[in-house]
Amino acid sequence: MQDDEESQEFGERPSKSARKREADAAQDLGTRLIALKESELATLGLPEKLFDAILLAKRITARGGLARQRQYIGKLMRDIDPAPVEAALNVKSRNAAFDAEKHKRLETWRARLLTEGPGALEELMKWRPDADRKSLQALIQKATSTRVDSGSREAASRELFRTLRTLFDSISR
Repeated sequence: MQDDEESQEFGERPSKSARKREADAAQDLGTRLIALKESELATLGLPEKLFDAILLAKRITARGGLARQRQYIGKLMRDIDPAPVEAALNVKSRNAAFDAEKHKRLETWRARLLTEGPGALEELMKWRPDADRKSLQALIQKATSTRVDSGSREAASRELFRTLRTLFDSISR
């Protein structure tokens, strides 16, 4: 930080390479912002000019036009502090990873219940004694029964997933 202050005092500017890296970083951040939904963008509190430029970029289909718009967004990004925007995007990324991991765990439990049957259900009941054993057994039976049409089996499997999600959600509260 002191070097920056000294270089400003003596009229020195950052090197061309440093300026190029900063411009590329701003443009990359702008590209990440283009990928967000409009509602997510609104929560970031971006300047109106930048917000409008990002929305316009979402509508551009021509490759060259989109490249120019990304450069323009990068130029506008240089005028704001990127740290809060980066922090918000990192939080969003962590939340998405957490949700994906949670979904994976639920899918694993559903698969175990459908393939292992009573053994997996016993393990689940030890872990969650307040779970409704009878409704879980009924859903497992319906989802694995060959006497029921495939649509009903799939519906029971989805209902089993929703029930498991409710069990997992009640733990995290």
